[in-house]
Amino acid sequence: MTRPFHVAVLIGMMTGAAFAQTPPQAQAPPAQPAATPGRPARTPPPTRDPNTPGYVKAKDLPDGENAPVKEDGNFILGPTHRAAAETTVQEGVPQGDVFNFTMESTASKIYPGIAREQGTFGQADPNDPAKMIVTTSHAAPYTRKVAVYVPKQYVPGTAAPFIVGADGPDRLLFTTLDNLIAQKRVPVMIAISIGNGSGDAQGSQRGLEYDTMSGLYAEFVEKEVLPLVEKQYNVKLTGDPEGRATMGGSSGGSCALIMAWYHPEWYRRVLTYSGTYVNQQWPSNPDSPHGAWEFHERLIPNSPVKPIRLWMEVGDRDNYNPNTMRDNMHDWVAANENMAKVLATKGYHYQFVFARNAGHTDGTVKRQTLAEALEYVWQGYSGTK
Repeated sequence: MTRPFHVAVLIGMMTGAAFAQTPPQAQAPPAQPAATPGRPARTPPPTRDPNTPGYVKAKDLPDGENAPVKEDGNFILGPTHRAAAETTVQEGVPQGDVFNFTMESTASKIYPGIAREQGTFGQADPNDPAKMIVTTSHAAPYTRKVAVYVPKQYVPGTAAPFIVGADGPDRLLFTTLDNLIAQKRVPVMIAISIGNGSGDAQGSQRGLEYDTMSGLYAEFVEKEVLPLVEKQYNVKLTGDPEGRATMGGSSGGSCALIMAWYHPEWYRRVLTYSGTYVNQQWPSNPDSPHGAWEFHERLIPNSPVKPIRLWMEVGDRDNYNPNTMRDNMHDWVAANENMAKVLATKGYHYQFVFARNAGHTDGTVKRQTLAEALEYVWQGYSGTK
């Protein structure tokens, strides 16, 4: 079967007005960004030093090396990012089948669809700068792309472990799994790469799905996506939470952890690039008024340890909003550093990678680290219960 190629493109860039995020494939921002109507010029994010006072103590790796697969903790890599061999097609390695389908918003009982009017942005609530006011969001239809990867080694009828990815389809994930499965470094697993419902940030369908601090997106996947996958492609997906993983970048990354946090009975392995552990949620929720910033501010420190294993990365030029007068909760580097601190304090199994010479959801870093990250995340899995 010919494997189709898709590239996921996120809509929106980080701005001082809306705090939207750059696309997963984005590299360093332009030196002189131009203003567009309705939004201010973007300020290039500063390059952060991983040894900044207050950041976690981390092991500085030789240039070009990845963190040890079986070691928890904090690591610094770069500035060179060479693609790992596992991320490219290798001769003689069985290639899994990739099936593509679409889901219409009209068929969803959970996400019927919203959109923010083009060229408009949310504004900070003058009475509470941690809140965003969006007046131009309205009901709107969408079409969602979904890609399902089934490895050649899968035995039909058997319950398979699987990984759910955001902002799909993600061909890099599929190729990497081909190689890792062939080398028996990860289980024979199915990958379900789910496209977002369009837009970005507050007032959009993507923002609603990925930045909302609740179990709703996981419930959407469980009730509306996984049954379709099993029915249409003759696969059986394990119900064992140890055999279920999530992954994503930017808001898709915070979404991956949100899925596991609110439904650890479904997901216990999480992989994130430039996770948006910042105050990006809309509509505001009094139970989590600071959005995903709540993870390191309150939720993880004040909750019993959950059975979640986490790999996460941030770049030295990751997203940063200079408008700190708003809420001081829009620094992606600080947010991920804070995550590493609280995860270590609580005793979680986690690996945190600080990438030098890297932008937001940097593609070169992903190609260097994805194989190691997947292998780390799946450590300890002994098979379906």
